[in-house]
Amino acid sequence: MERPILVGTDGSETATAALEEAILLARALGRPLHVVSAYKPMSVSGAAGVPKEFDDLVRPNSAVDAVLDDAAARARVGGVQTTLHSRTGEPAEAILDLAEEIDAGMIVVGNKGIGSMKRFVLGNVPSKVVHHSPCSTYVVHTS
Repeated sequence: MERPILVGTDGSETATAALEEAILLARALGRPLHVVSAYKPMSVSGAAGVPKEFDDLVRPNSAVDAVLDDAAARARVGGVQTTLHSRTGEPAEAILDLAEEIDAGMIVVGNKGIGSMKRFVLGNVPSKVVHHSPCSTYVVHTS
């Protein structure tokens, strides 16, 4: 089997455009698709009056689960074998780490933020992925 395609999503319009392109590529190339979404870990103890003993019942990644469920539905409609991943941490790091773990053949990212002035100060997900990717990277024009 060919090496998989990896795409990251946060559920935004531009990330969804990259996801749709990744689905098309995976189907055309006959490759499996891995979809990752990152979230920042948080303790819910004391938040909104939640006692510490109920920490395990409150899922801080439930928004990520919804994003991944949507991605899975889109991939299913596209006829693509898909594996979903939710990761804690920064999005670019989640994408890059998973790319190495699964030996990705290609990473698909949207171009959101690549041309922004903020990129020079803070960096952004597409720029970090392109510059540090262990494999080919396809940048989708999403705007």
